[in-house]
This record gives sequence, structure tokens and C-alpha cells, in this order.
Amino acid sequence: MPQAASSPHPSRSRRRTALALTAVGALTGAAALTLAAEPAAQAAPAPTASTPAARASGTIHAAPYEYLGWGNPQKPTDVMAATGVKWFTLAFILSDGGCNPAWDGNRPLKGGSDESAIKSIRGAGGDIVVSVGGWSGAKLGEKCQSAAALAGAYQKVIDAYKLKAFDIDIENTEFGNATVRQRVVDALKIVKAKNPGIVTYVTMGTTPSGPDATGKDLIKRGAAAGLANDAWVIMPFDFGGHSGTMGDASVSAMEGLKSAVKSAYGYSDADAYKHTGISSMNGKTDVAGETVTTADFQKILAYAKQRHIARFAFWAVNRDRDCGSGGNAGDSCSGIGQAPYAFTKIVAQYGG
Repeated sequence: MPQAASSPHPSRSRRRTALALTAVGALTGAAALTLAAEPAAQAAPAPTASTPAARASGTIHAAPYEYLGWGNPQKPTDVMAATGVKWFTLAFILSDGGCNPAWDGNRPLKGGSDESAIKSIRGAGGDIVVSVGGWSGAKLGEKCQSAAALAGAYQKVIDAYKLKAFDIDIENTEFGNATVRQRVVDALKIVKAKNPGIVTYVTMGTTPSGPDATGKDLIKRGAAAGLANDAWVIMPFDFGGHSGTMGDASVSAMEGLKSAVKSAYGYSDADAYKHTGISSMNGKTDVAGETVTTADFQKILAYAKQRHIARFAFWAVNRDRDCGSGGNAGDSCSGIGQAPYAFTKIVAQYGG
């Protein structure tokens, strides 16, 4: 992966944890999700012998990450044609050294290859979520010294692309600093007020049993500030230890997230699920011996459909292919034997 001084290492490495998987209770249905950026998804009838399970027709709920500055990225329009996915979460917006946004901290918002890719996606009938943050690089949440200034930096990105949806991938030093966590929450509240209908996600790491103390604190800060965040999203991988399959661990982590969101906001179970989301990782993760399979993705998909969560994404389309002879898992392949876009095709089936 590129590690030039002016460009961040894009690895999605997470905080390691050895917490054991907690038991997961029986699952029950929940109300369908409605997002302000688009009409509510219609609930599909339960499959029967004569009624096949419906395939999603390309919704905001299924928006895998693609990193256009890393890992020999595929053309988004090729991915759309091959998989049926319509939405992408494009990563990452960082600080250019001050309180100003740029792709990877160095590519301009307008007039470059990123804007051209976005135009191509929209020209093919799709759309984008832009993700701010990630593990590495200079973070806007730290470089901008007030909530108002940070909201202004976010607004530049929103205005540049007339965004309907916006993701804050809060990790590493930005996640670990309580002052910055509060700044991000307060900035998002300003963004919500200035952009009626915009969908916002806050994405963070997790343990197998749900968000850790820092993650719970972030959610509580959001609730206390009155932030009507559309979804709190976890990344259930790089655990460093878990019980059962990665699909089992992911479901357990999601149940923990639901409980944290319910507790902080006072939601019902159904409403809490509607304000949660998941962003997994395909194939071999950053932790030795930890692998997320297509069977794990199928388990996550079944859970998402049952609970009507807000978001099913993964890191990353760049990696959604076989490494070939002698290849290793990394920025441009999954490290496991797979058909091209096997994981994206599963995610594309989710419609909310």
C-alpha cells in the first residue's frame, strides 16, 4: 500500500481486543427503515416456495467502500454493471494540513479524478456517500479547532458534490480524544441543521460484544447533544480474539451496538435497530488468522434484513477479488479464493 509522506496509509487496522463473544438471543422482526435522503424501502414478503427472495435495486442502505486513491481501484461503473450496487462510500477526506478538506489530504475536491469518478457513478444512475477520516492521516476533527470550523470543513465537501449522505469514520487519535469526539458531534449537529434531509453516519471500531467504553461515550455524547444521527455504524473485525465465526461475532457486536443506542437515545428496540449499521471487511483482515467469508456476509445480510438496520457496507471493493498466484491479502485483493465481486454482490442484495 502507498505510504508517501503526503498520503496516508489507508489500512483499516483497528484497535485489538480479546473480549469473548457474548451469547446472542433469538432474533425478531423490526419496522422498515426510512431515510430522509430517499423514499422508504418497501418491505419484501417472506420468501415461499413460489416467491423468491427479492433482490435490492440499488439503495443507499448498501454502499460499500471504495478507495479511489489506493489498491488499483476498479472503475465504479464496472462494479455497478457487474454487481447491481448503485451506491458507494468513497474514502477518505482528510485535512490538507489545516482546517480544509482534501482527498487523502492532497487531492482537490473539484476538477480532479475523484470528481470525474463521482460524475460517472451518477451518470450510471448511482450516487455516493463521502467518508471523512479513517485510521491514518491528518484528521479534520483534530485540525479544526472548533465545532463551527469543523462543520465548515464538512460543508465544503457537501457543497462540492451536493451530497445526500455523509460518513464520519472516526478512528485512532480522533476517536480517542474526548474533546474531538464532542467537536465531531457538535459539528454534525450544525451540518444537520444546515442541510435538511442529509443522511449522516458515524462509523467506529468495536469489540465482539459491541462498542467499547469510548464508543459508548461517543453515542452518549450524540444523544446528549440532540444529534439526530441516522446511524451509528460499527466495524466488526480486527478483534484479536473472538468466539464462533466472524458472522457470529458480527451479530453479537451489532446486538451490543443496538443496546448502546437504545440506552443513550431511549429508543424502542425497533427504532434502535433502525439507527445502527455495519461495515465489515472481506477476506483476510489485518489480524493474523482472522478471515471474513462470504458465508459470514450471508449471515450479516440475513441479520440486516431481519432487523432493518440502516446500513450494510464493507471495506473494500478494492479487495473484492482473488489475489491470484502468489498474491497476498492487502489493498487490492482479499487473500482468499473467491469469484470477482463475491462480497459486493451479497451487499447489493440489501435494501433496508
